[in-house]
Amino acid sequence: MNGMGRGAATATGGWSRALSTYFYRRPNASALLLLIPPLLWFGTIYLGSLFSLLLQSFYAINDFTAEVVREPTLATYKQLVTQPAHVDIVLRTLTMAIAVTIACALIGFPIAYYMARYATARQKTFFYIAVLLPMWTSYLVKVYAWRLILAKSGMLTWLLDTFGLGPVLDAALRTPVIGGPTLASSYIGMFIVFVYMWLPYMILPIHAALERVPRSLIQASADLGARPGQTFRNVILPLAFPGVAAGSVFTFSLTLGDYIIPGVVGAPGYFIGMMVYQQQGTAGNIPLAAAFSVVPIVIIAIYLTIVKRFGAVDAL
Repeated sequence: MNGMGRGAATATGGWSRALSTYFYRRPNASALLLLIPPLLWFGTIYLGSLFSLLLQSFYAINDFTAEVVREPTLATYKQLVTQPAHVDIVLRTLTMAIAVTIACALIGFPIAYYMARYATARQKTFFYIAVLLPMWTSYLVKVYAWRLILAKSGMLTWLLDTFGLGPVLDAALRTPVIGGPTLASSYIGMFIVFVYMWLPYMILPIHAALERVPRSLIQASADLGARPGQTFRNVILPLAFPGVAAGSVFTFSLTLGDYIIPGVVGAPGYFIGMMVYQQQGTAGNIPLAAAFSVVPIVIIAIYLTIVKRFGAVDAL
């Protein structure tokens, strides 16, 4: 029995050494073996569902029976691009995504710049916690908390009234299109919530890009007689711009696909995410929901192609 056990152990050890030698001599095979499980998941779950979504968008719904007609057609896309209400939804969502991205860049760059260039180690720790702390809180809790803050008797209205800025708020709420009865039911309030939600996704890539700017370049610029403003425009900003572009990928895409914030805060107009949720849910129009889902995919693909030229992909 002992001889048989030693023989089995020897055989097992031989197979193990043979496999080790095989994979040692063929590192690509070892890497492929490690990648097979995630690639299967990616191909089945992600690409499979995406293909199913694209396939559904080429179907149409019968107006009389409300059933999906599973025959290839472009009728749903024609409905999407020809009906003014649907075009307005796309333009409204795209405008908000652009506005939020620009605001996050304008607010996030000074914060990231101070963190990278002037903050001490203790201050950097404080800033990291301050930037990341909101991300540790539940998404829904933050959205509904902001709805209370932006209400007519909420904290923000009280704060503005305390500093005598109530008339400014009233004038802003009377602005056509973006105004409303209160901040909580206006596009201004929705814009504020979007910026608050996605600002950390802009600050962190910019900070990482600024950290990679060599201080020797800044010193060389000063030695050559450049003023601080010139150094910032000609040295720091071009080198940090890939971080801005990388952050904009997050803020732009997240705003483009969100449906919870527009449903809780802001004016009653539909956004793409809300339309997808409604059409695949209560309306039961799966083809139209799929067609609306394709719109952000196309827009983000175009946007990624543009920002890739600015080094955004390398800065992600």
